[in-house]
Amino acid sequence: MLIITRKTGEGFYVGDNVKINVVEAGKDKVKIGIDAPKDVIIMRSELYESRKFNVQAAVNKVSIDFMNSFLGTPGKLNEIKEPTE
Repeated sequence: MLIITRKTGEGFYVGDNVKINVVEAGKDKVKIGIDAPKDVIIMRSELYESRKFNVQAAVNKVSIDFMNSFLGTPGKLNEIKEPTE
């Protein structure tokens, strides 16, 4: 992780086309401004993590539903056991 110290009014670039500016700095928080092209997705970290979790849960649900429909009976996937020799 790169740590950069900036004062209010100062900024830095991420790549060639994203500029981060410190708009206001207080005791407990910092307000930043981001100049980026419209095709760059900017999302708060807690929303990103929540979205990533929800997408993974949806993929898992679709996989289980697909397997249940493939087996022909809902709930059968849970009854599948490993073969024993």
